[in-house]
Amino acid sequence: MKKLRIGVAGLGRAFAVMAGAFRDPRVELVAAADPRREALAKFKADHGGRVFTSTEDLCADPGVDVVYIATPHQFHAPHTRLAASHGKHILVEKPMALFLQDCRAMIDVARKAGVALIVGHSHSFDAPILRTRDLIQSGAYGAVRMVTALDYTDFLYRPRRPDELDTEFGGGVVFNQAAHQVDIVRLLAGGNVRSVRAYTGKWDPSRPTEGAYTCLLGFDNGAFASLVYSGYAHFDSDEFMGWIGEMGQERDPRQYGSARRTLASGDELAVKNARNYGGPEFKETPPVAHQHFGVVIVSCEKGDLQPLPTGVMIHGDNERRFDRLPLPEVPRKEVIDELYAAVVEKRAPVHSGEWAMGNLEVSLAILRSAREGVDIPLRNR
Repeated sequence: MKKLRIGVAGLGRAFAVMAGAFRDPRVELVAAADPRREALAKFKADHGGRVFTSTEDLCADPGVDVVYIATPHQFHAPHTRLAASHGKHILVEKPMALFLQDCRAMIDVARKAGVALIVGHSHSFDAPILRTRDLIQSGAYGAVRMVTALDYTDFLYRPRRPDELDTEFGGGVVFNQAAHQVDIVRLLAGGNVRSVRAYTGKWDPSRPTEGAYTCLLGFDNGAFASLVYSGYAHFDSDEFMGWIGEMGQERDPRQYGSARRTLASGDELAVKNARNYGGPEFKETPPVAHQHFGVVIVSCEKGDLQPLPTGVMIHGDNERRFDRLPLPEVPRKEVIDELYAAVVEKRAPVHSGEWAMGNLEVSLAILRSAREGVDIPLRNR
């Protein structure tokens, strides 16, 4: 079996929550780049790979087959160009980029270099979402008519760099969280988004970016979807998921308010660095279920389907049953499935550059619709 050699650009939170997937026997972590010496030291201790302080040096490493780009959003486009220029296959974190023209340039440079380009992780990779898609495609429940997605978290009050609170640099919940929710809804609704109507909220001057949004998406197949997200650290929709968190971990409702208390306890950047990979307070939380992104209900002609952390709840015309899924042996294994299929088996990925560009187009339309107070028709889809 061919083993893909992975080089990681950026050892921040995105890498930390993705690291478990790289235990898959089809891949091997061989190198990493990050400006933080403590992160590089931990990577070397954990994985024994080569370490660099520049992404350019990482991309030039002849022992790397795939570059996983987990740097801040504004660097995704230039780092993709770097990787492709050295003939590396590319797994780039969501959102793919901040501008549609950058997405197109990333797609073009990967195609010209003859390398695979996959965008993720996003939560449409999660096994319960994929199982829901399979149930839809079976035809047993008829066509999708409506999708409802809702998530309430403490996103805006987790320790942040200043750019993470600046929409211009990809900060806020639309760039970061709609990238998940839009991805899920597009995958399940099965059509192209043709219109977006949205509202966004910026309700805390100390966190001057979008902390909430609600939007209605219309699809060209007649389906429609409503999306609601709040990161203001009040209500927590994990209550609806049996207190299983987004990463599949157990949650303790007695910890209510901990995000705000942590921010009030000291220097925000210092707290973030301490919790980051390589920091003294970094810790991994083992999953007890599949990952999720809040409440999702798919209304079909003959039933409603609800993906949950342990399977899919089916509410049919004449039955109500639970389709249980086995627990994941490797978290986010589905990302490796798609990466390996694209690179080794030459199969077209679902989460391609074109697909991710469509997600970004919807996210940008959310911002524009809220700003201008109008419906936004989409073209690229």
